[in-house]
Amino acid sequence: MSTIVNIAAYKFVTLDDAQALRPRVMECAAGQDLKGTVLLAPEGINLFLSGEGPGIAAFLEWLRADARFADLDVKYSYSGGVPFRKLLVKIKREIIRMDHPAIRPQAGRAPSVDARTLARWLARGSDDGGRPIVMLDTRNAFEVDAGTFEGALDWRLDRFTQFPAALRAHRADLEGKTVVSFCTGGIRCEKAALYMAQEGVRDVYQLEGGILKYFEETGGAGFKGSCFVFDERERLGADLAPAGDVPAGGGAATVMAAPPHEAAGYPLATN
Repeated sequence: MSTIVNIAAYKFVTLDDAQALRPRVMECAAGQDLKGTVLLAPEGINLFLSGEGPGIAAFLEWLRADARFADLDVKYSYSGGVPFRKLLVKIKREIIRMDHPAIRPQAGRAPSVDARTLARWLARGSDDGGRPIVMLDTRNAFEVDAGTFEGALDWRLDRFTQFPAALRAHRADLEGKTVVSFCTGGIRCEKAALYMAQEGVRDVYQLEGGILKYFEETGGAGFKGSCFVFDERERLGADLAPAGDVPAGGGAATVMAAPPHEAAGYPLATN
């Protein structure tokens, strides 16, 4: 029976004390023998941690005692071992780098669609208003190669900072449709949805909680393959269990050569 609890979570919220918060987060996580990555930035927090259940629970209780994180939404998965090699708590300019300062999710979230509603839309081929749906994968190309929603747009991004240029090149693909952007855990697709709205794309939603939440709540209906994650599990199936080796060109040896957030624009196992 799996004994290790893996959590992924993020929240866009103004943090003007990241430097002071960092050692406190490190002390608490290390004290509970957790491994993984926590990113702190002026725009919020992004974390992927693994450990024994009581340690995870104690850390979340401590973190949520800060009113800014009281409603932190956490995604859970389980494994037989810890998929991270060490604990990192880092301060970044953005928790997901986009290089567009005007995109400030902490000032107001993008419209979202929850997992069960999206599953219903995909099954019928349209949203509740009868408009056709287009799924837009905002992840890096090698992540998409592990698995994605059937028929999703894939703009072959090498890094998330390329998304604005890709939108300009492929904007016609979105016309006349309800656009649902998605990523592993929600951060990239939320920023992407805000950017698209700013650029005048209508009827744009983000998938609330990303692929991992979709797997958790729907069993992965309409998703083909597995979800690439930035830890030693490499890929997760729709049951949120490790799914085996990644396609050629990916893998833990490649990803773990650099901190996970540097490999694709954010740390994970998700977000």
